[in-house]
Amino acid sequence: MQSVFLEDIDADTYAAYVAQPHATVIIPAGATEQHGPHMPLGVDAMLSRTLAGAVASKLGALVAPTISYGYKSQPRSGGGNHRLGTTSLSGSTLTGQVEDIARSFIAQGFTRVVILNGHFENYQFIYEGLEIAVGRSREIGLDARAMLLSYWDFVDEETLARVFPDGFLGWDIEHGGVLETSLMMLLHPDKVDMSRAVQHPPAQLKAYDVFPEDPSRTPASGCLSSPTGASAERGRLLFDAVTRSVARAIEAEYALPLQVVGMG
Repeated sequence: MQSVFLEDIDADTYAAYVAQPHATVIIPAGATEQHGPHMPLGVDAMLSRTLAGAVASKLGALVAPTISYGYKSQPRSGGGNHRLGTTSLSGSTLTGQVEDIARSFIAQGFTRVVILNGHFENYQFIYEGLEIAVGRSREIGLDARAMLLSYWDFVDEETLARVFPDGFLGWDIEHGGVLETSLMMLLHPDKVDMSRAVQHPPAQLKAYDVFPEDPSRTPASGCLSSPTGASAERGRLLFDAVTRSVARAIEAEYALPLQVVGMG
């Protein structure tokens, strides 16, 4: 195949791929969410899709169209659902969407389904959807398995130390910060405007939530930390660490042969 992206290939090529014993589909999941003034609303979806493409190239897998809406942004991880541009799903809707998509791929013949998550708040609802999809598919005799991974869980301590030489302050304030910005500068440099990057101290987050949301509890910029110091070079460190480790995890779970090939 010339491309690992499902939407780029024809139905006959797709059918031939699904018939292979190691047929694996990776579904990127992101969100439509503000990421400060220096980056676009689609960061989570863009990063999960591009990372999935690189992983698929290593494994000979296919990448499905991205789930581009996510569960509600929360003040202590994404700035808050009240922010303009953040367009969200309810938990039940995301769970149902994941269940439907996964069951459809399983019914078509995929026994190995992977979701690569790029939006923190999504995780538990995707978990629920995959658990239901696999369970119901197995009830009717289909040999179904699934994996759920969030890409940041595959950034090792050595890479963190190189990306944050002054010390890593924690994942909870990385929304719109150095990590996401560095990856975007590497993978989608035309969509980052560092002249608009904010420079303010990291958010001082409470250990609890309040309802309704209080906009004053997080920085007005929407970034929970400043992206100052982000670079494509640091993005490369992150990209290499994530794609290598995610590919190895999938390969280990599904006994897939690693095959480093070009990404179309």
